[in-house]
Amino acid sequence: MPSDPPPAWVLTRRRQIGDRIRAARTGRKLSQETLAELAGLDRKTINRIELGVHATSVDHLLLIADALDVHLAELVR
Repeated sequence: MPSDPPPAWVLTRRRQIGDRIRAARTGRKLSQETLAELAGLDRKTINRIELGVHATSVDHLLLIADALDVHLAELVR
């Protein structure tokens, strides 16, 4: 794994994806804890993904999209 921080545009995209996840979650009136349970993830992981500070895996994004009942493309567009 590279030791250098990712380019600024990557960090911006992470935050945008996190914002979309948060919007989908709150639109369904779910807490981070509930989303975490539905996705089989830790609440802290959901929090870090929503804040854009976690370099998450595609697997986690797929689990979150499934738990929110949205297509992955809606979160990463």
